[in-house]
Amino acid sequence: MDVHVPMAVTDGLRRRGIDVLTSQEDGSTEHDHLLLLKRASQLRRVLFPQDNDFIEIESLLQESNKKFIGLVYVHQLSLGIGEMIEELRSISDCADYEKIANRVIYLPLR
Repeated sequence: MDVHVPMAVTDGLRRRGIDVLTSQEDGSTEHDHLLLLKRASQLRRVLFPQDNDFIEIESLLQESNKKFIGLVYVHQLSLGIGEMIEELRSISDCADYEKIANRVIYLPLR
């Protein structure tokens, strides 16, 4: 989880048995966005940011054919907390690292 994701989302996912790591827990809150993507890749964890800058970085990586960890992205004002939790739970239930690598999944899914 990127630093901007509300803790209520993290808590809600954990209550549903989903393994979540926040950038605060990882000690990566001060990383720039590219470093945070690299760190997530090292950990083999999909990154959930709510910052438009990640989309720009992802586009540059795709254009240069560089591998990157998958992203699940939602704009901060697009979904409520409960909706975010359910959307992320759905992705967690049916996707894995290999299926999401080098892709961006935009929420909401519908």
